[in-house]
Amino acid sequence: MHPTDQPLAGKVALVAGATRGAGRAIAVELGRSGAQVYCTGRSTRGNPSDYDRPETIEGTAERVTDAGGTGIAVAVDHTDIWQVKALITRIEEEHGRLDILVNDIGGEPYVKFEIPLWQYPFEQGMKLFNTGFTTHLITSHCALGLLTRSPEALIVEVTDGTRRYNASHYRSTVFLDITKTAVDRLAFAQGHEVAPHGGTAVCVSPGWLRSEMMLDAFEVTEDTWRQAAEANRGTQDAVPPYEFVISETPAMLARGIAALAADPHRSQWNTQSLSSFDLAQHYGVTDTDGSQPDSWSFITAMETQPAEELDVTAYRQPHQRPGPAASS
Repeated sequence: MHPTDQPLAGKVALVAGATRGAGRAIAVELGRSGAQVYCTGRSTRGNPSDYDRPETIEGTAERVTDAGGTGIAVAVDHTDIWQVKALITRIEEEHGRLDILVNDIGGEPYVKFEIPLWQYPFEQGMKLFNTGFTTHLITSHCALGLLTRSPEALIVEVTDGTRRYNASHYRSTVFLDITKTAVDRLAFAQGHEVAPHGGTAVCVSPGWLRSEMMLDAFEVTEDTWRQAAEANRGTQDAVPPYEFVISETPAMLARGIAALAADPHRSQWNTQSLSSFDLAQHYGVTDTDGSQPDSWSFITAMETQPAEELDVTAYRQPHQRPGPAASS
């Protein structure tokens, strides 16, 4: 492999929440670019988390190594500050540096939709908040001392929804709304603190992510999802809903983040909110099928026009944006 094919060779990355979905894909793409990637999470072989899923951090680390990087699986509960401190100490002892931090823990299995605050089971709501936000805060708190020693440190906070979209849209429940917007604000705040050290912090959001969990929830596969969604055009409460046609694999976001990490001018994005589509357009990357799904524009357009009347192909074409910008 030519050295230019691995622009992150020699870099050390930590992907918190690398077990599955976007976190797994991001870890793999960073590895493909040559990085050494610590892949953390709670699900290990023989000891799954309460998500009760088959994916494991060992499986992710193996994919990172197969892609050309070095994958290192470490079982960590990021709600436990002492476990996170031990992780950062290990990284410092083994490498003496940390260049890239990706906070991708989301807590989606703890979401209960359309339930008002006074009826929401408080313990479950706080579990969502602590898993989806406090983990990010703890990990950054522990990692930034080491990370800011790198002259080109990058922090990526992964959330659901761009800053512009979330600013004008209520996200179904108080706990979900606050969790996802707090992650974005954390990126904004961190950007101000790391900038004097040469660092960059951004918040990123995929569109409608076709993760392993989402495919299973809709009882479709990567081979059948499009046909199943198309078959439900104009049908109310169908599974999967027709608008699933705008979904994307975790690869598009991951490719965009890897390109961002390799960009010597990444500081132009400091404190900003970016969608997977924003990154894809700027860096010229695509999803696995060669398209660039613009989910947030499609979702916004659905507010004034039925999804089945929208030309979904126009929202999947590279270098086209039929709706308003969804970032910033």
